[in-house]
Amino acid sequence: MVAEQTQPPPSSRTRVRREPHRGRYDRATIDAVLDAALVCHLAFVDDGQPFAVPTLHARVGDVVYVHGSSAGRALRALAAGAPACLTATLIDGLVLARSVFEHSVDYRSAVLLGRLHAVEEPGEKLAALEAFTEKLLPGRWAEARSPSRKELAATSILAMPIEEASAKVRSGPPGDGDGEDAALPVWAGNLPLIRAWGDPVPDPALRPGIPVPASVRNLLGSDTVSASRDGAVDGIR
Repeated sequence: MVAEQTQPPPSSRTRVRREPHRGRYDRATIDAVLDAALVCHLAFVDDGQPFAVPTLHARVGDVVYVHGSSAGRALRALAAGAPACLTATLIDGLVLARSVFEHSVDYRSAVLLGRLHAVEEPGEKLAALEAFTEKLLPGRWAEARSPSRKELAATSILAMPIEEASAKVRSGPPGDGDGEDAALPVWAGNLPLIRAWGDPVPDPALRPGIPVPASVRNLLGSDTVSASRDGAVDGIR
């Protein structure tokens, strides 16, 4: 169970009200959730209609970057200054209680409030794209072709400063171990969620003789991934 946090929230809007002992307001926890999550959701209102859009993101220092098509409605509305809520969530396992009511999940989440602005400076735009690539797969930026001018022009990148933010963390055993339900003959406990990558699957159009790159081998923790003459993966031994 996460202990009560002594650090105050940055604003009343980010204070955790439901299960407040799970609230975390330190940047180390918030940054860790943002960095570990592959996808975030951006919520905003456009012309009276609420939207929540899933998107890739990358944190660089005190800023979270998101990107998408320059023609996309969501990014246009956000770039125009619409108030936004950015949420990232990680599920760490199931919490199985004796009663249905007490079932839950172990999780870590981060919520950011604020406004986004468009990134126009070419150097910052390129650095943000590198951050996106390296967040997906460290080392990949150096292996693949860099964006062309046309591709950069077709891509919108927005930046959201981390100013109003909070995290919420749930961990530990079910909540009915010290009540009257503790005597029930029902198994209770935690079921951790283990994440793992599978074997690389080559593009059918991959030219023969191109090996699985170092970035993928490093992610899988193996130097024995190789490619056969037809581009198929021999396997991980």
